[in-house]
Amino acid sequence: MPRLPHPELRRPRVTALLEALVRFPSLSGEEADVAGWLARFLREEGQEVGRVDDNVHFSIGSGHPTLLLASHLDVVPASEGHPHPPFTPTVEGGRMYGRGTVDAKGSVAAMATALLELADEGWAPRKGRVIAAFTACEERGWPYNGLQALRPHLEPIDAALVGEPTSLRPVTAQKGLLILRVESSGRAAHAARAAQGENAILKAARDLVRLEGHRLDRVHPLLGETTATVTTIEGGTARNMVPDRCAFHLDVRTTPAYTHGELVRHFEELFESAVHVHSDRLVPVETAADERVVRACRAATGIGETIGSPTLSDWIFLKDRPVVKIGPGDSELSHTPGESMPLDELERGVAVYRRIIEEYFAP
Repeated sequence: MPRLPHPELRRPRVTALLEALVRFPSLSGEEADVAGWLARFLREEGQEVGRVDDNVHFSIGSGHPTLLLASHLDVVPASEGHPHPPFTPTVEGGRMYGRGTVDAKGSVAAMATALLELADEGWAPRKGRVIAAFTACEERGWPYNGLQALRPHLEPIDAALVGEPTSLRPVTAQKGLLILRVESSGRAAHAARAAQGENAILKAARDLVRLEGHRLDRVHPLLGETTATVTTIEGGTARNMVPDRCAFHLDVRTTPAYTHGELVRHFEELFESAVHVHSDRLVPVETAADERVVRACRAATGIGETIGSPTLSDWIFLKDRPVVKIGPGDSELSHTPGESMPLDELERGVAVYRRIIEEYFAP
C-alpha cells in the first residue's frame, strides 16, 4: 500500500497525500483500496472517520450551520499517450503527472489537508461543523453514486463546496444534461418498389436538417446557450428494404434558462419524429450570488466574479443547497493523457479551502 514519505523529507503534506492517492488505480466501482487507505491515514492523523461503502468522511466542530467539502476518489481509465505511467505519480517541471491528479484527487488532497491543518491548530467553528466527504462512483454516477448514498448518513447540510478542477475560481452555475431519443416511423417495402413504402431514415434526416443551425433563444449569463448535439443514429435492417424505423440520440446540455420540460416540448414541436426522454435527472444548477458560501469564496479568493461550468459533477446531488464548485487544476486536462497538477496551485488550494472555511464561519 502507498505510504506517505517520512516527515524528514519535508515534502508538503498535500503533495505527499496526492502522490499516495494517485498510486491507486481507483476506477469507478473499484475504490475499496483507496477508501480503506485514506480512512486509515485520517485515523492516524487523529480524526474520527466514518465509512459508508467506499465513501469516507470526517469532520471538525459540532452543531449548525454545516459546511460540506466533497470530492471524489474514482477516476476514469488510463488512455493512450500518457507521458508517464498513469498510476505512478511523476513530478516534472513543477507539476505532478498521473491519472486523477486533476480530476479530482487534487481536490481530495487539498480539502483533507486543509481540515487536518485546522484541526492540528486547534481551530473549530465556534458554532457549526465542517464535514469532508470523499466518495465513490462520481465518474460513472449511475445506478450508484457515492455522495448520494452517503448523504443520508451525514448531518443535514447547509452549504457545500464541491471539489472539481476550476483553477481555484468559484463556479456558481453548472450545466445539466438532457438525453432525448428521437424515433421516426415509416412503412417497410421492397427497395425495388420504394414508392410503396415510407422511408424512416429520410424522415429522421429532415429532422436533422431542422436541427442544423437551430439555436435556442434564451442565453444564461454564466453558462451561455443551451446546446443540442446528435450523438448516435441507427436505422434500417436490410440493404434491399425501405426502413420503417430510424432513431437518433440528442445530447442537450442545459442551463437554468430552460426547464427540461420546456426543452422536451420545444423539440417535440421542432421535429416530425416522436421525442422520448432517455434521461432528464441531471438538471442544471445555480447558486445565488448573495448566498453565504458564495460570499465566503469571493472573500477567500479575492475573485469578485464567479463563473459557470459546462461539466457535470456531484453538485447535482446537492441541488437543494447553496453550492460552489471550486478546486485546483485545469478542467481541460481532465480525462486527458496530459493530466497533471501544478504543485504550487495544489498548495494554494489548501490555503484557499482554509480561508473559505474561516470566512464561512466568521462572526
